[in-house]
Amino acid sequence: MTSIVFMGTPEFSAPILQSLVDKGYDVKAVVTQPDRPVGRKHVLTASPVKKVAVANNILVLQPEKISGSDEMAKVIDIAPDLIVTAAFGQFLPNKLLASVKVAAINVHASLLPKYRGGAPVHYAVMNNDDETGVSIIYMVKKMDAGDVISQRAIPIEKTDDVGSMFDKLSLLGRDLLLETIPNILSGNISPVPQDEGKVTFSPTIKPEQEEVDFSQPAELVDAKIRGLRPFPSSYIILAGTRTKLWDVTVLDEKTDLAAGRVVRRGKHELVLSTGAHGTISVNKLQPAGKPKQSVTDFLNGTEDALTIGEQVVDL
Repeated sequence: MTSIVFMGTPEFSAPILQSLVDKGYDVKAVVTQPDRPVGRKHVLTASPVKKVAVANNILVLQPEKISGSDEMAKVIDIAPDLIVTAAFGQFLPNKLLASVKVAAINVHASLLPKYRGGAPVHYAVMNNDDETGVSIIYMVKKMDAGDVISQRAIPIEKTDDVGSMFDKLSLLGRDLLLETIPNILSGNISPVPQDEGKVTFSPTIKPEQEEVDFSQPAELVDAKIRGLRPFPSSYIILAGTRTKLWDVTVLDEKTDLAAGRVVRRGKHELVLSTGAHGTISVNKLQPAGKPKQSVTDFLNGTEDALTIGEQVVDL
């Protein structure tokens, strides 16, 4: 029976781990992030991967940092046939990579060499890409730079956001991994080195990236909002108030108004101008300190504010 040590933390990784168990692989241990405080009450909460491991009576190791840790020594002692990582988020030391009997592989949520790094799904949606996918690669110490063993693409629909794409890519990665492992074990593979000339990066989203630039065309404004939904979320400064944008609709109509102005306002409608003479209709938003609300509820509380032609979005 093939032995595996699995490394991962978020919801994306959980179905992948469960599939290895269901397929009958001998998952010797799971390495995941320590329990973290969650919510306003800061309740100490296990990662999705830990929950799967506990439910399947798998040894759980939770180092803050894998390199040089006692937990790393335990993995080396296990000497599994495979280390499988999925959204683990840490470099594995060469000593650890060398401890496996067959291979250390990573399930990465992009079509490498595009979008190496920690936020490939966010960038694919934010950049309004037509597709993304999953790559299974050999692990090397350089970030996401190993040879590609297998790869599969999936379209990004204009209704998709980061949440929906994570769900789709998790299942795609699960299926591709289960198809790929037998080929790795049998040696029936032809790994492809990544073209370094085509490498792009997707570093972790910084707070300053969360503001939506309304000078961009409407399609990119919408893509930015979807690319940060549901986490970490996007915002604008609307009429002087930091306001999260949760959902908008790109309209076909054009406007001569400069970006960030009110094109139309009714009881149930707020249309704003964007760059390239575009327009969007705001559907759902959240002013600072208030709950998420429909545009109708928001407009009910604005009285005579947000007049036609008014510059309401800071650029």
